[in-house]
Amino acid sequence: MDHMQEIVPIARRPLHEEATDRLRDLIVQGRLAPGVRLNERLLTGQLGLSRTPLREAFKVLATEGLVELLPNRGAIVSQMDPVRLAESLAVMGVLEALAGELACLNATEPQINEIRTLHYEMLAYHARGDLAGYFKFNQAIHLKLVKYSANAVLYHTYRQMNGNVRRARYMANLSKERWDAAVHEHEAILAALSARDVERIKALLAEHLAHKLASVLAELKVLAVRQAA
Repeated sequence: MDHMQEIVPIARRPLHEEATDRLRDLIVQGRLAPGVRLNERLLTGQLGLSRTPLREAFKVLATEGLVELLPNRGAIVSQMDPVRLAESLAVMGVLEALAGELACLNATEPQINEIRTLHYEMLAYHARGDLAGYFKFNQAIHLKLVKYSANAVLYHTYRQMNGNVRRARYMANLSKERWDAAVHEHEAILAALSARDVERIKALLAEHLAHKLASVLAELKVLAVRQAA
């Protein structure tokens, strides 16, 4: 008698989810710049899909603040609003500080080791100067930290807000000096988590986000001057 449990077939991701991920990466990395019109005919050809999943992707990215839908005129990559960004990152700072506190209290040793493994993967991309690869693991670390807070509402709220500021977090590391500093900050955050030092990790996470905000606002001023010239 065959005692093998029923094997669930591998589910294929809906096309609009694949399109959303691809477009999000292009916008976050600045390859689709703020204000650029999203040409449906061009993008369907480049991504190899029809207009329906592409338009669904536009809607998802609009909820994340990355795309602006224009009535009867398609969609454009949204501009970054410094005021809204500062407000969003202020809230994110509070969420991350709470996540760090709860992770120190609730995360298991295997979960902390998982974050440590992601950290070393991230360092490898930094050493190679691969910002896109670095950012992927950087985001994974922040999400795992929040997930292992063991607070589902916090995790859900954080994920929603992170979509709105992901582009800014990527931009913050365009400066080599800031990128190197961010790596050192992550080293300190991991050490505080490993020591389960609640007050230390809360302070470090708040400072980490504050430094990102300062870096992004400075970059936005530079871009504004270039556009005005």
